[in-house]
Amino acid sequence: MAKTAQKPGYRCAECGWRTTKWVGRCGECQAWGTVDEEGARGGVNVVQPGATSAPALPIGQVKAEMATARTTGVSELDRVLGGGLVPGAVVLLAGEPGIGKSTLLLEAAASIAERTTVLYVTGEESAAQVRLRADRIGAIQDQLYLAAETDLSALVTHVEKVQPSMLVVDSVQTIGSAQATGVPGGVTQVREVAANLVRLAKERNMATVLVGHVTKEGSIAGPRTLEHLVDVVLNFEGDRHSRLRMVRAIKNRFGPTDEIGCFDLHESGIEGITDPSGLFVSRRSEPVPGTCVTVTVEGTRPLPAEVQALVARTEAQQPRRTSSGLDPFRVQMVLAVLERRLNARLGGCDVFTATVGGIKLADPAVDLSVMLAVASAAGDKPLPAGLVALGEVGLAGELRPVKDVRRRLTEASRLGFKRALVPTGSLEEGTRRRNGQQALVPVGPVAFAPGFEVIQAENVWDALTHVT
Repeated sequence: MAKTAQKPGYRCAECGWRTTKWVGRCGECQAWGTVDEEGARGGVNVVQPGATSAPALPIGQVKAEMATARTTGVSELDRVLGGGLVPGAVVLLAGEPGIGKSTLLLEAAASIAERTTVLYVTGEESAAQVRLRADRIGAIQDQLYLAAETDLSALVTHVEKVQPSMLVVDSVQTIGSAQATGVPGGVTQVREVAANLVRLAKERNMATVLVGHVTKEGSIAGPRTLEHLVDVVLNFEGDRHSRLRMVRAIKNRFGPTDEIGCFDLHESGIEGITDPSGLFVSRRSEPVPGTCVTVTVEGTRPLPAEVQALVARTEAQQPRRTSSGLDPFRVQMVLAVLERRLNARLGGCDVFTATVGGIKLADPAVDLSVMLAVASAAGDKPLPAGLVALGEVGLAGELRPVKDVRRRLTEASRLGFKRALVPTGSLEEGTRRRNGQQALVPVGPVAFAPGFEVIQAENVWDALTHVT
């Protein structure tokens, strides 16, 4: 009897789901365009003893100097990276089109080119277009090499000739490989190109920065394995109609993942903002109903931010709940606590909440300011001038302390605020387990400005009573 040919299998690049026939949408993770044919499996290759490039060493004998970060010349970018670029590290910078990714990387590449060789490969623009941008922002350096390529083999040839210490690929979705099927930007092509670039960076101990596209939902385009292959994933955020830009670390093997860098994008380039305090707070002479200021912490940086709310009566059967810059689920929870614990009547009202300056707040400490802003808007009564509020709101109506309260209040007093509303117990000494026993942790001296008043509230009713 003739031997039946084995049917090809198909696998999702996102979650690994397998099927016997091709489908456009994964049956497990529901992602579109991620199901691809699996390659033919050959025999198992057995690695012979002694085939490794270097012997295993005790961890104390491994040289840590090779993982030392080197500055990029852009202080805000160094803050997000954890001190700078590590040789051999692969960084993925993602963001919407026109947000300023190429401008930031070109300026960083020119700064690094003052000390060593840098290769900038562009696949979306011509070399002349990049040169015009470099002239505009003053990024002309002798050791900054530029190439316009869309083929992976040609890119590797440029790397072998230039021998750079840093490689910038703008963008990874435009580079194609002859060893993979599909068009450039497809799942198979992106995975193949990224894997080769990561291997090239590790072999040459060359810092590599890849520019990535984002989808309509704001996530990084391409297979999920792209984020697992690289060492650092940065997200470039900001309103295209505003000059403010923020770089946020999503994944970082060499530093923290909660730092942000603030930048000012203008005609002559992009400039880091070392003190962004006040960018997310409105400037007005008199208090306005529906506004409350809080202080969030991004990494080691306290940032004052203003929360605004608008409550309007509506005849619709389904009132709208719209949030901009805030977690909509936490806003819904705060509204439910207001209605249940404070008897606020919001059922027949549209409630709109937003932040100032385009900042995104996911800190639980914002709950109290959202509650006070909505209560102020519902009663059409402004909150006291010079007030900041921070605290997490529980479902039972209690206020829970948050971390770094003293750092937040110190920043608020430095900016001229006169009063702060915090949960009860926020300024007490904490406890930490030391050698198996609980020990008090000193909080240090108070660094508030003279006349700065701290009000502690136990629940949402006490908080609303203090401010009204």
